[in-house]
Amino acid sequence: MAALSPAPIFTVHAALAEILPLGKTPAGERRIINILGGRVEGPRLAGQILPGGADWQLIRADGAADIQARYTIKSDQGGLVLVSSDGLRHGPPDVLARLARGEAVDPALYFFRTLMRFETADPALDWMNRILAIAHGARLPNAVTLEVFEVL
Repeated sequence: MAALSPAPIFTVHAALAEILPLGKTPAGERRIINILGGRVEGPRLAGQILPGGADWQLIRADGAADIQARYTIKSDQGGLVLVSSDGLRHGPPDVLARLARGEAVDPALYFFRTLMRFETADPALDWMNRILAIAHGARLPNAVTLEVFEVL
């Protein structure tokens, strides 16, 4: 049976732009949130989040956010890592409304998890090409944090 690493392998702190609403499509409410940069820190990886990534979100009829994020990390040693993150955030309507207004909300009040995969050509980071990770997230005003755990 699969388990998670006992401690995060790294933590992501990403700075986010304002939400770009695309409106209601047949699939639901679409929006894009550009990733401005940030930092990754931990025992297995440390580096910068490069500008240019984004979260592409679909707000479903039940209020849950279906999140697809793609961004690049540059390790402190110079290696580049492509991050692919697919997640889900949901909670009580009043909590989601507070998040939508940009308020700081205790992450224990809502569900925010992502499944992460990585791709790199850096030999020192090659281990990342062969793992899956699960992250526990928190949405902050104009930022997001993710504690990333390896699936064992």
